[in-house]
Amino acid sequence: MKRYVAGLIGLVMVFVTGCVSQADTVSKNLSTAAEEFEISRRIVMFNGITDNYLLSIEGRCSIEVDAVDNQLEVTCKVGKDAFEKHFLGLSDNVSYLVEQLEPVDANEFRTRVIFRPETILPDVDLKTSSNDND
Repeated sequence: MKRYVAGLIGLVMVFVTGCVSQADTVSKNLSTAAEEFEISRRIVMFNGITDNYLLSIEGRCSIEVDAVDNQLEVTCKVGKDAFEKHFLGLSDNVSYLVEQLEPVDANEFRTRVIFRPETILPDVDLKTSSNDND
């Protein structure tokens, strides 16, 4: 039964996503792994005019470009449940390079999908009138 359900989900994914190349699937899986803090990266900010490095961040980091605020947002996992977030301003002469530091295995035949039930049903701190008496 599990095999049937897995096959059905795979068929639906192919139908929904259409035909994709192996390179597209591997690229997507690597991006997913990086967003899950599974890939070590080096992020370097540099001045394009002077060629000087301004900053380097290394670790299991996720990046997001915020075009509205013209900045790079870098979130790094620094411990089991510890994270740091850095905001790096971009300009016409300041840019960045992201380098993957080590190779990782990535499945070329199956797209990786991660479900997080806690994002659908987040932790809730319940406060009732009986808590006021404590």
